[in-house]
Amino acid sequence: MERTARARGGTRLAEERNGDGAAPEAAAQGTNAAPAPLNVVLRINGTEHRLTLDPRTTLLDALREHLHLTGSKKGCGLGQCGACTVLMDGKRVKSCLSLAALVDGREITTIEGLARGEQLHPLQAAFIERDGFQCGYCTSGQIMAGVACIAEGHAGSAQEIRDWMSGNLCRCGAYDHIVAAIQDAAAAAGSVRKG
Repeated sequence: MERTARARGGTRLAEERNGDGAAPEAAAQGTNAAPAPLNVVLRINGTEHRLTLDPRTTLLDALREHLHLTGSKKGCGLGQCGACTVLMDGKRVKSCLSLAALVDGREITTIEGLARGEQLHPLQAAFIERDGFQCGYCTSGQIMAGVACIAEGHAGSAQEIRDWMSGNLCRCGAYDHIVAAIQDAAAAAGSVRKG
């Protein structure tokens, strides 16, 4: 047994304790133990949800996997594509970069919360009218970012919209249609700045 212990790098103590060479349970858990779950209150689309989550859970994963709100898409997971864009207290955020535990109690609006019953949000209707989507994967993030772009007063020109929407990628290249839809919705809302 001693030769075996030396060959394994000195695991004799573990063999003596367990008799089979396995590490004791406490040592086996070591640094691989999952952190204790947290109780989190997420206010999504005006409804309060109480969840128990791993503290490493992103807002995107909480939305998709725990609340089954799958409109926000998981694209890059790095905050570079914008497919996961939601509104937090009216400001656009990439939900893949936000930990759910850190947005506890904040007002989150997803694509599912934009329409009022059967009445589409003006930007949703404009996307349909202007054919602002092709495959549809980026559409929810584009719409949420577009709603924020209009609310922030950044829909004064096509170039301004392009600049402020640059954090949202469309792999199909429907940018001209997206910009036109945002211009239409901004004009309908009366939030286009002059000059």
